Amino acid sequence: MPIQRLLIANRGEIAVRVARTAREMGIATVAVYSDADADAPHVRACDTAVRIGPAPPAESYLAIDRLIDAARAAGADAVHPGYGFLAENAAFARAVVDAGFVWVGPAPEVIAVMGDKVGARLRMRAAGVPVVPGVETDDAADIAALGFPVLVKAAGGGGGKGMRRVDSLDALAEAIVEARSEAGTAFGDERVYAEKLVERPRHVEVQVLGDIFGTIAHLGERECSIQRRHQKLVEEAPSPALDAPTRARLCAAAVEAARAVAYTGAGTVEFLLDSDGRFYFLEMNTRIQVEHPITELVTGVDLVREQLRIAMGEPLGYTSVEARGHAIECRIVAEDPARGFLPSPGRIARWRAPVGPGVRVDAGVEEGSEVGLYYDPLLAKVIVHGPDRAAASARMARALAELVVLGIDTTAELLRDVVSSEMFAAGDTTTDFLDRFGWVPPDVDAAAYAAAWQAAPVPPVATSAGGRVAEATPWATLGRWR
Repeated sequence: MPIQRLLIANRGEIAVRVARTAREMGIATVAVYSDADADAPHVRACDTAVRIGPAPPAESYLAIDRLIDAARAAGADAVHPGYGFLAENAAFARAVVDAGFVWVGPAPEVIAVMGDKVGARLRMRAAGVPVVPGVETDDAADIAALGFPVLVKAAGGGGGKGMRRVDSLDALAEAIVEARSEAGTAFGDERVYAEKLVERPRHVEVQVLGDIFGTIAHLGERECSIQRRHQKLVEEAPSPALDAPTRARLCAAAVEAARAVAYTGAGTVEFLLDSDGRFYFLEMNTRIQVEHPITELVTGVDLVREQLRIAMGEPLGYTSVEARGHAIECRIVAEDPARGFLPSPGRIARWRAPVGPGVRVDAGVEEGSEVGLYYDPLLAKVIVHGPDRAAASARMARALAELVVLGIDTTAELLRDVVSSEMFAAGDTTTDFLDRFGWVPPDVDAAAYAAAWQAAPVPPVATSAGGRVAEATPWATLGRWR
């Protein structure tokens, strides 16, 4: 059944992204916004917009009743959840379906099953998908029997919350108590379990799609190992660590994982890859991923379009797609890497996105945008595509050099140095990359520079996140780091 009017139950760059594809498909779009987002780019990207409450997420983007009311008021017939907020909330999916709207995602029951990490492990083990050795219990004796080090993990939720590394029996009891407490606060579920710690793994995930006719397709893998506090910063496709046989086994395991739960829509099966080439199921994300553009660039498949096609009951028509070239994504986040990634709220005084062949920028902000503390600090994603990994890396470094963000601190300079490094060029991208990288930040005050830029008698012709300034400015003689 065709979708006529789509409510996008999200904000920021993913709401803009979904609206663009919907418009190409002739589908009218409805934005929702909190008081903090009344003039946000995602509001203007849609045909109509509905206010859903004040700035706190619990009173707006996480308020299920208000989102359902907004869909009714706008005359929507479908809801796309984006990622984050309620995208993997089975209760929200059920409320959407029960209200008579098309849910652009997997069935609520599937979200519930895969959102419970203990239940997902059991389901995957039964399907023959390798899982990390562990125990589905918080019993200290059972956990100790795994041998140390181990990870005590929350059964629900994600993002590293409710997770503790334990290196000895003496520290185990306290870690279990702390993990339970944090999991209960973050997810309302105090259950924890334990896995044997995989030392220096890679984080590799496979993009899958499933239609209502039982077809499951994979679109290859992405590597997302460069992280801080379990949050991804750099992603690439394909992974530099996989040979052809391992890639084939990994993608087949992801298809079996999706088939085991009769998956429909777009999803991602995440694995840990050890130094010996063994992989283990980690979790399944039952939504579109932040890093989906790199898969789009190497396959030519619009994943949002596929989500909407599947929701309208159309068949996929394929089970795999050939990947070409190499793609890299860097997340531009309003955080200060020099101060332990502390949030960097404020007004974006200057914004200029990079352009050129093979460069794509998915942004949820613009010049003048206010970046607050209520929502995820992701500002934009810089994505590049090249014929091979070396070309893509060079293109990303160039794109990040052209990116201008003044008024707040961001991760842009760190990421430029990462993709220009020998470690990255060698494909040495395990999950401890940033710890080993030893980045020394430049001594730059973004807010002070923004004020100086605005007061300068001669405006810069060109300036970059890396500090390269055109000769026409008074900053030209101050060196790369000003």
